[in-house]
Amino acid sequence: MTGLTHLDEEGSARMVDVGAKAVTARQAVAQGRITMTRDAAAAIRAGSVQKGDVLAVARVAGIMAAKKTSDLIPLCHPLPLSKVEIDLVLDEDGVTATAIAAMAGRTGVEMEALTAVSVTLLTVYDMAKALDKRMTISDIRLIAKTGGKSGDWHA
Repeated sequence: MTGLTHLDEEGSARMVDVGAKAVTARQAVAQGRITMTRDAAAAIRAGSVQKGDVLAVARVAGIMAAKKTSDLIPLCHPLPLSKVEIDLVLDEDGVTATAIAAMAGRTGVEMEALTAVSVTLLTVYDMAKALDKRMTISDIRLIAKTGGKSGDWHA
């Protein structure tokens, strides 16, 4: 009907059958940012946020989220991830999160990397919201992906 892989001939949602695809090494990199007041960023840097170590908890939350992506995004396949890495860069007015997800499989890991970044940043918000309720999460996007039939892609 539409040529979209998640729709059948009648336009109904379906999970794509990837069984015939070749197993290849797959990796995806996603990035996003949360901006905040300088005072909130300074408190995170100083480790004085009442809820605890914001960046450590956010990193673990992002890793856990990547592993649960198929529970959150209805048509995603559950994937045997071999790597999820979260890099957090704190500057004077926010945090930039970069997530890498990897595995050998028949489908890509873009959604896992994007989910990891999203939940990482949501966790920063949750842990620091007492300091700045105006924090803004933005610019969540795929930076690169490798492997699969469509090959490599870089933003």
